Amino acid sequence: MTDSDQTAAAPEPMGAAGPDETGARGRTPAPAAASAPPPGSASLPPAAAEIAAGYGFTGPAMELGALLWDGQCLPGAPIRIPLAMLNRHGLVAGATGTGKTKTLQLIAEQLSANGVPVFLADVKGDVSGISAPGKAGDKVAERSAQVGQDWEAAGFPCEFYGLGGIGPGIPLRATVTSFGPVLLSKVLQLNQTQEQSLGLIFHYADSKGLELYDLKDLKAVVGFLVSDVGKAELKGIGGLSSTTAGVILRSITAFEQQGAESFFGEPEFDTSELLRPAPDGRGLVSVLELPAVQDKPQLFSTFLMWLLADLFQKLPEVGDVDRPKLVFFFDEAHLLFNGASKAFLESITQTVRLIRSKGVGIFFVTQTPKDVPGDVLAQLGNRVQHALRAFTPDDAKALKATVRTFPNSPYDLEELLTGLGTGEAVITVLSENGAPTPVAATRLRAPQSLMAPIDAAALEAAVKSSLLYGRYAEPVDRESAFEKLSAAERTRQAASVEAALNTPSEKGSARPKKQDASLAEQVVGSGIFRSLARSLGTQLGREISRSLFGTRRR
Repeated sequence: MTDSDQTAAAPEPMGAAGPDETGARGRTPAPAAASAPPPGSASLPPAAAEIAAGYGFTGPAMELGALLWDGQCLPGAPIRIPLAMLNRHGLVAGATGTGKTKTLQLIAEQLSANGVPVFLADVKGDVSGISAPGKAGDKVAERSAQVGQDWEAAGFPCEFYGLGGIGPGIPLRATVTSFGPVLLSKVLQLNQTQEQSLGLIFHYADSKGLELYDLKDLKAVVGFLVSDVGKAELKGIGGLSSTTAGVILRSITAFEQQGAESFFGEPEFDTSELLRPAPDGRGLVSVLELPAVQDKPQLFSTFLMWLLADLFQKLPEVGDVDRPKLVFFFDEAHLLFNGASKAFLESITQTVRLIRSKGVGIFFVTQTPKDVPGDVLAQLGNRVQHALRAFTPDDAKALKATVRTFPNSPYDLEELLTGLGTGEAVITVLSENGAPTPVAATRLRAPQSLMAPIDAAALEAAVKSSLLYGRYAEPVDRESAFEKLSAAERTRQAASVEAALNTPSEKGSARPKKQDASLAEQVVGSGIFRSLARSLGTQLGREISRSLFGTRRR
C-alpha cells in the first residue's frame, strides 16, 4: 500500500441513540471489538503464537494490522492497541515515504468511530481526505485480504483549521499574553538571558494591566521600558538592558515580516472546541491545515504546544479512563525540539507527563526516536516504528539507537527495520495491565477514508459551512497595551507643554513642580487608568497566574 492509494474500510457499527458523556444526543459508537483468541491462532508457529497472545486483550481495542512472521502475513494473529491505553502517549516514526501519515489516518479513524475526538496537524496537506470515503482498488483488496480486514469506504466528521487565517481553515489565534514568554521565546529563538528578560516584560505588563493581545502591544511595552520615562520601572527586579530589548524588538519585527502577526490577536481560539463530539456520536477529527506555513516550523510547532498547554490548564483530573478525552497527533515533532531551551524542554516533559491524567493522549510523529529527547521518549508507551534507512554512518548509528529502545524480541531488529515495506511497522504497545506487549512486525490495515487530499473547493465549502466559522473568521482589535501607552504618551506630552507654558519667567518666582515623575505614575493618575482601575477592581496590580509554559490561566 502506497501513500497514493485511494482506500477505505468499514466504519465501526453505531449503537442506538442516546446521550454521550458530554450530554450531546446522537448515535453513540459501539465499543471497539474486544479481543478473543484469534481464529486459527492454534496453527501459528510457536514463536508467532506467543507474540499473538500478547495482543489478546479482553477489553475494547483498535485493530492495527496482522503479524508478519518469517516473511508471511498471518491474518489469524491480529495486532491491536487497547483503547484505554491511548492516553499513555505514543511515537510513530520512520523514514520519509514509509507510511507514517497513513498510520495516523488509520488510528484517527478508529478513534473517531469509537467516540474519541482527535487532533491532527496536517503539515503536508494530505490528511484532509479523512473526511471523505476512500476508493476501492486492487491494492486495497490485496492488502485487506492479507490482514483479514473487512473493507468498506467511510469518511469521518472533520473540522478544518488554519493558523491565523493563512491558507484554508477556520482561523486559529492566540493572544500574546496567553501564549506566554516561554513559548514566545522559542518562536523568536531567544537565548536564556533574553528569555528571562521577556519574562520580566510579561510580568510588568500583567502587573500594570497592560493587555498583550498582539505583537504591536508587546513592542509598545518593550519600547516603553527602555524609554527615558519607563526604564526605571524594572530596576528593582533586574532591569531591561537596551541591548536585550533591541534583540527582542528585532526578533519580533523579523517575525512579523514572515507574516506571523496574523497568528496573534483576537478572537482567541477556545481549545475546548477540540473536545466536541460529532452530532452522530463519533469523535470529531480536528485537522490543522499547515501547508501554507510549513516554511515557519518554529511557529506552528510551538503553536501546537500552546494548544496542549491550554488544554492542560482547562481539563480536570480524571485518572485512568476507559477511553481518552482527546488524542493529539504532533506531526514533524523534531521541529518542536530543535534549538529548544532547557526551560522549554523541561516544560514539555512535565506537560507530557501530567496531561495523561487529564485523559489526553499525545502521539509524536517524526523520522527517528532520536528526534525526541530521552525524558519525553520515556513517557511514550505505544510505539509504531516504520522502516529506517542506513545509507550513512549517522543513519547506522540512529538505527542501532532505535533498536536499543525496544524490548527484547526474537526478531533481528536491525535487519527487520531496514527491510520493512511501505505500510509495515514494528509495533509494541502497553497492554491492559500497563506492561509492554511483545515486539510485533506488522502489516498495517488500509485506512477507511480517502488517502489523498480533498479538492480545494470541497475544503473551502467544509470550512465556511462550519458553525465555528462565524465565531473566529474575523479578527478583532480591542484597546490594549499599544493604545493605552500611546494615550498615556500623548497625555504626558500635553502635560509637559502645559507646564512649560505656565512656568513663570521672572527670577525668584516659585519653582515649577517636579516634572520627572515616571510615566507609570502619570498614567496611573490619569482618567484612562482610573477607568481601568474601576474595571479591573481588585485584580489591578495582581500578576496573572501562569502555567508551566508561562501561558495565562483563563
